[in-house]
Amino acid sequence: MTSIVPTESAQVTGPEARTSAAGTGRPARTVPAALAPRAGLLPSLAAVYRAQLSRARVARIPLLFVATFQSVGIMVLMRGVVDGGSEARAVVAGSSVLVVAFVALNLLAQYFGRLRAGGGLDHYATLPVPPAAVVLGAAGAYASFTVPGTIVTAVTGSVLFGLPMTHLWVLVAVVPLSGAALSGLGAALGLLAPRQELATLLGQLGMSAALLLGVLPAERLPGPIGWARDLLPSTYGVEALSRSFDAHPDWAVVALDLAVCAAVGVLSLAVATWAYRRAAVR
Repeated sequence: MTSIVPTESAQVTGPEARTSAAGTGRPARTVPAALAPRAGLLPSLAAVYRAQLSRARVARIPLLFVATFQSVGIMVLMRGVVDGGSEARAVVAGSSVLVVAFVALNLLAQYFGRLRAGGGLDHYATLPVPPAAVVLGAAGAYASFTVPGTIVTAVTGSVLFGLPMTHLWVLVAVVPLSGAALSGLGAALGLLAPRQELATLLGQLGMSAALLLGVLPAERLPGPIGWARDLLPSTYGVEALSRSFDAHPDWAVVALDLAVCAAVGVLSLAVATWAYRRAAVR
């Protein structure tokens, strides 16, 4: 014979259960155990970064080749149009940052669009990690693969156009700041797009905008398009790198460009974090 025991009574053991039963004649309810505290931002960020880095490592070689080959090819084509001066500096700087844009805007938008469409956000939502750690970890892992390609592009462009390479150390600041600004925008596009195909389309459009508005010299752009260039997050990283090719760079203006790029990066990553929370609860 199978006895039917109430679930509540099966969960109650020890003196508390006997006291409750004696006092009320009914079994006592167990108090749910407290959940573990959420992990801190920095440990969570490091864990997500390592996981995403190992996952994306498989596509590292094709990613580096495609992004670098594309930017070097653009500089070779522009070499027949641009001789030197400020236009050459703009072409080299824009092509170098384009390597970052290829990953941060195009591939990251596709990744988060695919993650949302395939239910991958449900997995991250169950983890006790802050949403900002998921966005920053994925963005940082993808952007890390662009560092070698950006350096190769900048050095190749400097040789191709005869530009000095004395101040190329500015890439140490330009790459992470431009990567943060563009990664936040790419992640937001992927998370806010209602369909995966639309996320891919938006990412490609964003990369095309970075190509046209970043590589072409600003003085050759019409007025309204020039205003759109000022709104593109990577523009200020391009300007900072372009100014570093001068014989005597104005470091105050370079620092101002990098500060604006950093501010845009914080804003875009905040929008991406909000978009992640919005997509994760749906």
